[in-house]
Amino acid sequence: MPLDPFKLANTGIRNLSPYVPGKPVEELERELGIKNIVKLASNENPLGPGRPVINAIKLATEDLTRYPDGSGYRLKALLAEQLKTDSSKITLGNGSNEILELLARTFVSPGDEVIMSDHAFAVYPLVTMAVGGKIVSVPARQWSHDLDAMSDAITDKTRLIFIANPNNPTGTWFSKGELKAFLKAVPETVIVVLDEAYFEYVDQENYPDGIKLLSDNENLVVTRTFSKIYGLAALRIGYSISSDAIAELLNRARQPFNVNSIAQEAAMAALNDGDYLLQSKALNTQGMSQIETALNDMDVDYIPSVGNFICVEVGPDSMAVYEALLRKGVIVRPVANYNMPEHLRVTIGTTEENQAFLDALKLVLNKE
Repeated sequence: MPLDPFKLANTGIRNLSPYVPGKPVEELERELGIKNIVKLASNENPLGPGRPVINAIKLATEDLTRYPDGSGYRLKALLAEQLKTDSSKITLGNGSNEILELLARTFVSPGDEVIMSDHAFAVYPLVTMAVGGKIVSVPARQWSHDLDAMSDAITDKTRLIFIANPNNPTGTWFSKGELKAFLKAVPETVIVVLDEAYFEYVDQENYPDGIKLLSDNENLVVTRTFSKIYGLAALRIGYSISSDAIAELLNRARQPFNVNSIAQEAAMAALNDGDYLLQSKALNTQGMSQIETALNDMDVDYIPSVGNFICVEVGPDSMAVYEALLRKGVIVRPVANYNMPEHLRVTIGTTEENQAFLDALKLVLNKE
């Protein structure tokens, strides 16, 4: 009888559908034979890397024969200094996605429950199912987390709760008061994972800084990334801040040398490049205004966002709109797999990239 690896895999893996990344520019060029493609699908920083990062990468290539610093000592020290925390509370990951996986592997056993919001980041259910956990999806409220309903969903089987602020893909957010009330309602035996991948883009007065809440909530873990505003998506580097005890457990679970040397050097250069951060945030604010104004003029609905992306409501034929935009050389992101079949998620790009999307959308939706 021939080998059937599928039957040998554990139940969680067998039930998984692989994460589907945004379509690469090169793939679309091959498929359609078109050039000058605009990719607004993966919430990437459109500026390109800053000069200090490029210089740091060039220097780091001189030591490619050496293993990276497995502890990330210098990067963690710099993060601790800037975030006003202790190095012992920081765990480095191959993107913040790896931290999410480490948390599931560390705290969730088969049959344990993991709570998340409807329309939440696709990686949450993936890492839960991979370890045999049970997904408890709580309906959203106006596209945002219903934190009251999420706390009501806690049972004696709950081990983890994933919350994102801002949320991907909706761009919605919850306030400092809402978060503090939620954390107070969660038993200390349940780990709360606060995903702040888009933290640096937010400019709302009552938006919470999760790190400042750690001292009063030992069951809280905050995750952040260098993939978005820092422009290091290709290098895959992120981190978490938590209690010393949780960090020590995560460091038991992570692979040795999980963050490469180039990524560490680039991350340190990015942390010290304040001008790049300001330029990135200003470009995003300007681009968001550009797209919102145009959508209002076209009478096209959207979900107000505080991230570097926006979900546009294009109707029940969203996949047809997506395909039509592809043929016009604009890549956006379908979000039907987030239970949002009438929306497309659009990353904020440069002024020219945003205009290319808007021009294409106007044609596709017959909004002339």
